[in-house]
Amino acid sequence: MAAIHELLRQVEDPALRKRLEQEIDRLTEHKKFGLVFEEHLPECMPLYGLPIKRGSTVARKGNIGDTYIALKVSDKEAVCRNKISGENETINLDDLVVTAEFGEPIFPTLTSIDKVENAPESSLWHTLIQADNYHALQLMEYLYEGKVDCIYIDPPYNSGAKDWKYNNDYVDGADAWRHSKWLSMMKKRLELAKRLLNPDDSVLIITIDEKEYLHLGCLLEELFPSGEMQMVTTVINAKGAVRDGKFSRVEEYIFIVTLGNAHVHPLQYNMLDTTSEDVVNEPKPVDWLGFRRREATSVRKARPNQFYPIYVENETGKIMSIGDRIDFDVPRESVAVPEGCTALWPLKPDGTEMLWGLTPDVAKKNLQKGYLRVNNWNSKKKTGTVQYLQGGVIAGIESGTVEVIDHNDDGSVVAQYKVGTDTISPKRVWNAPSHNAENYGTNLVKKFLGQRKFPFPKSLYAVEDILKFFVKDNKNALIVDFFAGSGTTLHAVNMLNSEDDGNRRCIMVTNNEVSEAEARVLRNKGFKPGDVQWEELGIAKYVTWPRTVCSIKGTDIEGNVVEGEYIGSNRSISNGFAANCEFFKLDFLDKDMVSLGTQFKEILPLLWMKAGAIGKRPNIETDEPDMLVLPKNHFAVLVRESAYATFVSEVRKYDSIDTVYFVTNSESAFHDMTADIGIDNTYQLYRDYIDNFVIGSRRTRS
Repeated sequence: MAAIHELLRQVEDPALRKRLEQEIDRLTEHKKFGLVFEEHLPECMPLYGLPIKRGSTVARKGNIGDTYIALKVSDKEAVCRNKISGENETINLDDLVVTAEFGEPIFPTLTSIDKVENAPESSLWHTLIQADNYHALQLMEYLYEGKVDCIYIDPPYNSGAKDWKYNNDYVDGADAWRHSKWLSMMKKRLELAKRLLNPDDSVLIITIDEKEYLHLGCLLEELFPSGEMQMVTTVINAKGAVRDGKFSRVEEYIFIVTLGNAHVHPLQYNMLDTTSEDVVNEPKPVDWLGFRRREATSVRKARPNQFYPIYVENETGKIMSIGDRIDFDVPRESVAVPEGCTALWPLKPDGTEMLWGLTPDVAKKNLQKGYLRVNNWNSKKKTGTVQYLQGGVIAGIESGTVEVIDHNDDGSVVAQYKVGTDTISPKRVWNAPSHNAENYGTNLVKKFLGQRKFPFPKSLYAVEDILKFFVKDNKNALIVDFFAGSGTTLHAVNMLNSEDDGNRRCIMVTNNEVSEAEARVLRNKGFKPGDVQWEELGIAKYVTWPRTVCSIKGTDIEGNVVEGEYIGSNRSISNGFAANCEFFKLDFLDKDMVSLGTQFKEILPLLWMKAGAIGKRPNIETDEPDMLVLPKNHFAVLVRESAYATFVSEVRKYDSIDTVYFVTNSESAFHDMTADIGIDNTYQLYRDYIDNFVIGSRRTRS
């Protein structure tokens, strides 16, 4: 329907247009149930860098939604046919860009723009990709299908404030189709994102506010029927955003979809009453619990095996022994008590006979190990509370996460958790001061970027916390964010790695859009998308990459040391991080040139990423080699089949090589070489590359 309304706007006769609208409204008067939204006109995306040739689909820069077919191309201009009106126009090549509609095959490459290397000895390299995230997801499907451990995204909230584009036009609150456009945009990207996630153990995390959270929840249920979904409510501004006549907004929402074995890993705080700021990096004593059971059903008659006397020395309160169980019809007063001792029973204050927490045999074993004691013994009144250590604490002592540092006079242990080992289940309402988006998002970004503005960056600690619940125990996790914004996710991953010497890798994707106000100023000066002056003010180059570099180096954009500490870690911001990151722009290759095997240099960055982006990216400046054997990057490439004997001999010298690419058009040769070389991860170039994007586009369109 949205597509029909888009076409109706092009009907010039107002009477005919109104009549058509009436008929369409009449035909669509039926009730719909569930999540229903319009599949809009296909998104059309500019492919800057591709040459314009006869038959190319093109559009004017800045008006991507209105597309043409190039009929004739000269040095300076092209004769183009409008795909809707059918009329021919002659347009300057400088005003045109090649476009691809949603679902059309594209053949991407990565062009390096910059890099920051603050850990030259480390093989870990993060990646920032400047691209439309749909095309970047198509690329990542080729690189990492089924291999991503965590996807975290903070998509546009569709607030009506022109914070995102559809078909290169800002969507505002007056757009009657803005909700369905948003859902259409999200669905296409989430379908691709789903293919990246490891189906056996991974998590998708999406933050959102009230504008679209209901729609998003339904969409996620539709796309991930086998996943388990939860939603967290998190306070991001306790002061509240005041709205006349309405409740002040203090919160937003986090949708979490877990696949396979993925689950929440408890930390040292529950996020509601205690947060990361409350964690003290000092040993914490273990908790002793009351040994008498408290449930109303745990009365003496329920389990007679757990009703027995505990004999305590009168003067010291030391437990001397554990008595045997007594039948429920035997009065406890009739049980003989050793001389100099008092018998303690599991009694409520009103005298009701209850049960102890363990059977006599288990209690005797725990007493011998120092896991049972009497607290607050009153030698005159002969009263005190029997306490014990729970099974989890005992397991911690046996595993080493809890250490016994001494014994009391009564033989009971003095034990404490080692720093960072005591955990508690997190709750689904979060109220952490460190999640304040202004203090730890906007103000933190200002420390690095000065007056460069980015609207509503996430709190660094909010992102770190949600990631930590899922990847804390996976130090080699691959984390993807394809709505990277100011770059908070990579910053948070570096924080996690710095805390536990982790090797987690982050891939961020962001476009290079400018704000609506900036676009207006640039157009008035005669600049267009793709021009250097325009691109330099785009989010990737102006915000995301500078923030990444500055946070890694610990300086601002002027090179000045950034003062202050990261909260909860006593880590100076000026120390930066031992991390490396490379900044790429997603470009596009001509399929025919790829098929001819002349694009090896252009595809090499993809091969590096597909093999895990291990070590500094290799680069070749000379002609295409016969082979590349790159043990530091953990992969090798055979370019000339005739060099196979030498190639396999070289590869077998290095245990580190676990990925091999063969350039061959012969299926049988590929299988023979794969079987002979004995390495699991082998790929056939360039056929594997081309087939991925052709087949992937067909799957997307279907």
